[in-house]
This record gives sequence, structure tokens and C-alpha cells, in this order.
Amino acid sequence: MAINDQLHRYVFENYAVRGELVSLHETYRQVLGQHDYPPSVAHLLGEMLVATSLLTATLKFSGEITVQLQGDGPLRLMVINGDDRQNMRGVARIDGVIAPDSSLKQMVGNGYLVITLTPEQGERYQGVVGLEGEHLSDCLENYFLQSEQLLTRLFIRTGAVEGQVAAAGMLLQVMPSKEANPDDFDHLAQLTSTVKAQELFTLPANEVLYRLYHQDEVSLYPPQQVQFLCTCSRQRCADALLTLPEHELEEMLVQDENIDMHCDFCGSHYVFDRDDVASIKRGHTGPDLLLH
Repeated sequence: MAINDQLHRYVFENYAVRGELVSLHETYRQVLGQHDYPPSVAHLLGEMLVATSLLTATLKFSGEITVQLQGDGPLRLMVINGDDRQNMRGVARIDGVIAPDSSLKQMVGNGYLVITLTPEQGERYQGVVGLEGEHLSDCLENYFLQSEQLLTRLFIRTGAVEGQVAAAGMLLQVMPSKEANPDDFDHLAQLTSTVKAQELFTLPANEVLYRLYHQDEVSLYPPQQVQFLCTCSRQRCADALLTLPEHELEEMLVQDENIDMHCDFCGSHYVFDRDDVASIKRGHTGPDLLLH
């Protein structure tokens, strides 16, 4: 099994601290593949992808997590969506020029980070945190401290392997049901901060953990595969069209003769002509409509 595009969970036997390690290659490339982003945006998208994967692994339920950056800078919006099965997708929307070496603040401007948890059963929860840190990881650590009162550290790396983009990262978190010694957590965080990007990109998880914590006892769980997966479909687009007023549908059909719905996440196009729209309104969503 490939070591890339996997999430690993691990725990320290002698400390009340848990960890995660994720390495993303193909998933990151597929998220970027539909767009021509400036280097700074592509770099931040990789960080967001890693962070969302790590956060998704902290979920105590089956469902989804959405991590979203919003602001008044040239990077208007960046969204990563993932679920407990580690299916990931993401997109960025840009309005303006972004320099190659732009910082998070320069790209987003006055903005905030929104984290939305959507369980399959139960109520949705949304947390908002200001972009007070210099890096995305700083903002997310503040989120955990404010929302869950849990000491958390994220270590995110982006770069390249054999000329192809790669992203990876690690998360350390105090275990909520146990009393942790802050000094133990700081000790482990200092060790983890020394991890190199190429180690995360190219080495198996057990070797990375041994290099970092060879004097500590660590239990590593079986990995979970991570993949790019978009949840768009022709049926979902048809359902969305049903929510539009009659006059808006007619205006779109008169203007363009059909309605072309484009998915920003994967680049798919779903085209509906007048007959399709009529079928949708009659409540018909059979094979003839869905295979157009």
C-alpha cells in the first residue's frame, strides 16, 4: 500500500496525548488540477487540505467538516470540505492580483476562519475564529483552545516530491478524557516541530514517528486512505433548480437556451435544456434526465 494519501492516528503510552499524521500527494494534485492558482494560493490550499484532514480525524461522529477562509482581500474565499471517511475536496475564489510570496494576511485581508461540523445525525455546529495568527496553523490552534479548551498543535508542510506538489502534516492534542501534564505536551510539541517536509513526504509513518519519538513509547493505528471525491451530481443540480423561482429559470433559458451548472470543485458541467427543466418541474428524474 502506498504511503501517500494516508492518515495515521497514534497515541503515546506514557502521556495523555494523541497524534495524527497525514501525507497528501495525489489528493492535493487533484484539488489543484481543475484550476490555475497563483503559487501562494496553491500553497495555502495545500495547508488547508492537510489541516482539514487532520481536523476531520478528530470528529467523534459520522459526518462532514468544512473549513472556510473569508475576507476582503484578493483571496475572497477558500473552502475545504472533508468527511469522516477522508473524502476531500476544495476550491478558492480570487478577485485581484496575489503576489507569489503573499502572506495569509495579505491574501485574505480582514477576515476570519469558519469551521462547520455537520453530523449525519444531530445538530450542525459552527465556530468562527479571527485570523489573529501569522499562519493558518496558529489560527486553528486558537480555535481548539477557544472552542474545546484543548491544547492542540499543528505542524503543516507543503512542497514538492520529484517535481510534483505534495503536502503533509501532523497534529498533537491533549486527550480530553485524561489529565495531561503541560510540560509533557510541550516536550512532545518541541520534538514534533523538528520534522522535515521531505520526511513527511517520503517516509513511512512508523519511521517518521521513530525519528521524532524514539525515546517514547508510541502506538500507531492502521492507516485510513485519503482521496479527492466530489459529491456533485446531476440529481443535486436538478434539486437546486427546483428551488429557483419560475421567472429566473425562464430568464436563464431565454438568454442561453439551456442552463449550464458548473462544479467549481471538480470542473464537471451539468447542462439542462428546456425539456429537462420541464421534466424536473413535473417531478421526473428518471434515467433519461440524469444521463444527459
